[in-house]
Amino acid sequence: MNSLGWLERSQALVILCSVVLGLWVGRMGIGSDWAERLILPFLVVMLIGVFLQIPLGDVRKSLANVPFTTASVGINFVVTPLFAGGLGYLFLRESPELWIGFVMLMVTPCTDWYLVFTSIARGNVTLSAAILPLNLILQILLLPFYVWFLTGQLHGVEPMWLLTSIVLVLVVPLVLSRLIRWIFRRCRGEDWLREKVLTRAGTVQLIFLNLVIVAMFASQGMVLLQNPWVLFTLLLPVWIGFMLIFAAGQGVARVWRFSYADTVSLHFTTLARNSPIALAIAITAFPDQPLIALALVMGPLIELPTLSLFSSLLLRIRGK
Repeated sequence: MNSLGWLERSQALVILCSVVLGLWVGRMGIGSDWAERLILPFLVVMLIGVFLQIPLGDVRKSLANVPFTTASVGINFVVTPLFAGGLGYLFLRESPELWIGFVMLMVTPCTDWYLVFTSIARGNVTLSAAILPLNLILQILLLPFYVWFLTGQLHGVEPMWLLTSIVLVLVVPLVLSRLIRWIFRRCRGEDWLREKVLTRAGTVQLIFLNLVIVAMFASQGMVLLQNPWVLFTLLLPVWIGFMLIFAAGQGVARVWRFSYADTVSLHFTTLARNSPIALAIAITAFPDQPLIALALVMGPLIELPTLSLFSSLLLRIRGK
């Protein structure tokens, strides 16, 4: 994975275009009545595309490098939630819906495009890929607790309701993706599965992510038009959160004397966020709170340019 495809490279712009298209569809009344009904099916297909690419059978590989795994898990699931809770309280306590969206964004580590940025910055892509299944499993198990514990008092969030939403939008696509892999492997072989299915799953994921965004804004577009300040409200806490996470990664890498490549891998496994999964849960668990989903749609517009900047920064550090 040495370069970004056009769709991945332009993802922030494509998301913005999807938002605009959804707003236009909603304002013109073209299909806005059925757009909301399409969100869940689009989410399921999107997540099948995500999960098809994840080799869950390789979880044991992520445990082989104990220092790296300990550092990554510690920053992702202990340090980052603490930062998210504190920053949410400082900057977003007057807007509880944005606070919940911000927390959901920050406590879900990325499971796909962080590998691209790792490669761009000349990191250890193999090591980054090895930690991926463990990150997915841990965030599925821990997200209900984090949202309930960090923001649960804001809307009386019920852990069982969150758990039900996760089963619907995560466990079902996960099981379907495993079934698809098994069927194609048995019928066509491992090489065909990898070359014909897995190489295209990322594109399918991104296409349906943007279809979800179009459908969401077609049905809920007035929320953004009435709240144009959302992006600017989120900008500062998200930026500060990324800077704190980067500083934590630098500190841990120096203490444990990670190589440059392993340091890059640590940074992107802890910096990149899993907006699609968080968005899927938000839409299902909080259907009457569209600002939560809106915060998660705005997240990549901040995150992707930031990851590009960190890639350039790390390459400069490498050069020195």
